[in-house]
Amino acid sequence: MPSMRRDEKTDYLFKAILSLKTTDECYAFFDDLCTVAELQEMSKRMMAAKMLADNCIYNEIVEKTGLSTATISRVNRCLKYGSDGYRLILDRLQKEE
Repeated sequence: MPSMRRDEKTDYLFKAILSLKTTDECYAFFDDLCTVAELQEMSKRMMAAKMLADNCIYNEIVEKTGLSTATISRVNRCLKYGSDGYRLILDRLQKEE
């Protein structure tokens, strides 16, 4: 079970995200939902998770993403000890490739 507390508002947001069917729909929805900076930050964290799973070193991840080593460390902790959200998505994306 995920560590964050479930509530009606967050459930509604996740249902909305699950209803998206294409990359273009995702761009439209997240363009309305998030600031450019928020979306870029989430994208960088996802890329860091992929790079960590691919055994890249922190310096390379910093260089390619612009994330701080503290943020990369947090992503790494989530990969190792978190709710397995990153792992679930990375495994699914790898199967699609």
